[in-house]
Amino acid sequence: MKKLFSSIIIIIALTASFNSFAQENSTYPHSEWDYAKAILMHTPGEELFDGIIHPYAGLFEYYFDVDAAAAEHKGYIKALEENGIKVYTVKELLNQVPIEKLRTCAMTTLTYNTTNVPNTNLEKTEAYRKYVINEMSRADLIRCILLRPTVTLYDSGTNTGVEAVYTHSPLMNLYFTRDQSITTPRGHIISQMNSTQRADETQIISLCYEQLGVKPILTISGEGRLEGGDYLRGGNISYIGCGMRTNMEAIKQIMQADAFGHDTIAVVNDYKWWQMQMHLDTYFNIIDKDLCTLVESRYYAKEGDPEWVTVDLYTRKNNKTEYTLTKKGVPFVEFLKKRGFTIIPIKLEDELHYANNFLTIAPRHIMAVGNQSEQLQKAFAQHGVKVEWIPLETLIKGYGAAHCMTQVIKAELAK
Repeated sequence: MKKLFSSIIIIIALTASFNSFAQENSTYPHSEWDYAKAILMHTPGEELFDGIIHPYAGLFEYYFDVDAAAAEHKGYIKALEENGIKVYTVKELLNQVPIEKLRTCAMTTLTYNTTNVPNTNLEKTEAYRKYVINEMSRADLIRCILLRPTVTLYDSGTNTGVEAVYTHSPLMNLYFTRDQSITTPRGHIISQMNSTQRADETQIISLCYEQLGVKPILTISGEGRLEGGDYLRGGNISYIGCGMRTNMEAIKQIMQADAFGHDTIAVVNDYKWWQMQMHLDTYFNIIDKDLCTLVESRYYAKEGDPEWVTVDLYTRKNNKTEYTLTKKGVPFVEFLKKRGFTIIPIKLEDELHYANNFLTIAPRHIMAVGNQSEQLQKAFAQHGVKVEWIPLETLIKGYGAAHCMTQVIKAELAK
């Protein structure tokens, strides 16, 4: 009874916390260097296992230990919380979603494949599937949603009736919560992922936003492709990568919906299409209004090199919603310097250790992957950057780091 009473108190407290999200004094961030107040994250669990047993197919770089990854992730959350940031986790939110909504979601994720069983009564099979889902506990519904199982049935040829092979299409990349949405000064935009392995992740993130009491302002559709790692906020400008994972069709949809919330949009064109630099935040990042990082291969690239980066500038004036292309093909480094940025180049050895994929939680205050070079540590110190070095040695084997694992959803605006 005491344990039940304690559980009820915890649920009430969590529900109150979630319901108050939309009424908080903080607002949607305008800049990467705003003071982060609320972040959405997902601690990886059993859904990760299928991905690490064939890392390449799972969009990962190497095999890594699932339990070690989860432990690192929890340590990262603790470090964020120690800075006064509220971290909402996907499982925490799913545990508060009305159970009927979870059942509806599970109905789209559990498949019974009967093609190998002749004369199957499809109506009975479907009724049986619905019966199983309706009997599932909340925890098993969440497992079903994250693992997305398929039961392929076969005629056993014996008096046992049928046999089955069980397969999963799990949301193994869900812990990269940067990608399924972006948060602009206007609100949340639901992505359309470039990879089929990740396509269903947006359904889960949409459920999370619904539980937080906020409605996304746009969902990318049709031929549009958007992943959150390609979006960075720059105070009075949006930086959006166009290349391997995000395309111009998605960018146009955001502009047409007036969902960026900035009057200037810098479309950063990537021509290399390299997995290590799949998103804009893998080679460019922002620490403060006048300080940023850029990996050396991009910083020193010459026109015609695969690493060469250009900017197309779209602007609007006089409160108009329509954007106009005003500059095209501007060299990225030149563009950043004209905007008043000091650029810290990231050497290859640090880049390969995900040094550029840090999270800025306040002006000149970042959370970054530990064990970087002494040279980089000195460079940050010389520019007055407070760095919290986070142990993420396991998690970075999945092709992402501190920035990729977070979606800043509320912030206090920096002056």
